[in-house]
Amino acid sequence: MNPADTMKIHVGHSPDPDDAFMFHALTNGCIETGRYQFTHQLQDIETLNHRALRGELELTAVSIHGYAYMTDTYALCSCGASMGDNYGPMVVAKSPGTIDDLRGKTIAIPGKLTTAFLTLQLLLKNDFQYEIHPFDEILNLVEQGRVDAGLIIHEGQLTYARQGLHLIVDLGKWWHDQTGLPLPLGGNAIRKDLGTQTMLEVTTLLRQSIEYALGHRDEALAYALKYGRDLDRDKADEFVGMYVNHYTLDFEDKGREAVKLLLQRGFEAGLIPQPVEVEFITG
Repeated sequence: MNPADTMKIHVGHSPDPDDAFMFHALTNGCIETGRYQFTHQLQDIETLNHRALRGELELTAVSIHGYAYMTDTYALCSCGASMGDNYGPMVVAKSPGTIDDLRGKTIAIPGKLTTAFLTLQLLLKNDFQYEIHPFDEILNLVEQGRVDAGLIIHEGQLTYARQGLHLIVDLGKWWHDQTGLPLPLGGNAIRKDLGTQTMLEVTTLLRQSIEYALGHRDEALAYALKYGRDLDRDKADEFVGMYVNHYTLDFEDKGREAVKLLLQRGFEAGLIPQPVEVEFITG
């Protein structure tokens, strides 16, 4: 192929096991990508949300909450979703308690654009204080008593009890109880200025990467373990299974409904400034 015909796609995703699993094939050359050359940049999801607001990456993981602010620039790929189906981000504390105990308290959060934060706002009707901290520091802050509670994402959902912490509420379960739907936490957004054909082709390659990982689970999991912060193989496999599944291959009708309903409720609660028109690209 003529180098002039090569198109570089800068990809942003989180340094955690589920994203590493999903992108294994694209990262490590396991599938043919034609004229596209993928380069990967691993950063926490809140950093990626803010980079997407500036339109910096052609393909990037974003929070569904964050997507509400970038619809002029990005569409959502129909694949690559992280869904919490009756489970999801959690609020934990040093002592047992109830949802009402969180009202007025100071909660460490991993970012204002995360879906976890939007869901917590919906749950508590914004009746709490918050401090923004890197997601991988929140459990320690709670354990040290520097905040009243912590909003945890990623593998902390499986490890918080090791630090003697107590679950106050599972936001994915709360959302499911309210709506009967999975909680749409994140997706992959593709920049619209690439044009329709490129958006479709890149989305197809992303789906093929996910299919490869699911079809070569041991191989992809071995790669994902590099990003498994204190997870053994079984726990990493459990975590990957929570967030790379049939919804990751396609949002499906239920997932699309969940995205629209979450953003609608955010708008109706005054937490998102305008109604959100969601655009999906199916590769």
